[in-house]
Amino acid sequence: MKVILLAGGQGTRLRPLTYTTPKPMIPVGEKNLTEHVFDIFRRHKEVDEIILSVGYMADTIKKYFQQGEKHGIKISYLVEEKPMGTAAPFLLMKKAGISLDEDFFVANVDNLFSLDLSQWLDFHSSHNGVATIALHEVEDPSMFGVVQLDENRITRFVEKPKRENAPSNFINSGYYIIRPEIFTYIPDAEFSMLEKDVFPKLAELGLLYGFHGKGQWFDTGTPERYEQVKKEWRGV
Repeated sequence: MKVILLAGGQGTRLRPLTYTTPKPMIPVGEKNLTEHVFDIFRRHKEVDEIILSVGYMADTIKKYFQQGEKHGIKISYLVEEKPMGTAAPFLLMKKAGISLDEDFFVANVDNLFSLDLSQWLDFHSSHNGVATIALHEVEDPSMFGVVQLDENRITRFVEKPKRENAPSNFINSGYYIIRPEIFTYIPDAEFSMLEKDVFPKLAELGLLYGFHGKGQWFDTGTPERYEQVKKEWRGV
């Protein structure tokens, strides 16, 4: 089972650190951020390949992780020559005529989540959606993408609502399980965002589900959150 890691962002909010270090390689303890995400997915026995979707400082990332199995798992790459959004790997594969023939994991490398992968996959397999988002429950969802739910089905997204207007306390964790049918819903475009262009379409069609993942979750997108991760992440 493949894992696609979204690692193409510039990490602008973490500058000046990310002027010299690509965000996927910023240190968290003795490992970098991406190595921690590797650890999360290597727990699942069916995972046999990680595809890094890279853009900013791609050569630095590729030189560190290399090809093959240097880090205990097969690694390959998709490279965006210019920013293409969070749907970049799908746009690149669609243009290249590459298809996948089984369900696969997708995750943002700037998010760490110690959820139970087997429970999540079982949940996904028991529903007929094209994608299943692992959700994380927070006290204040106003800084995140929040979902509205009809039982386990996601009916819409609300981006950074006022706390009193949030439809739930469940946020998009940045961790997804996706079926190959997703390519039917990927636009023919040079730039596309999963959160804005693809998932809302699936939600309208009743093809998007949410799994309540339990465990530590961190977003390392700001200096404050990055400091919290370094202090509190316990690993998996």
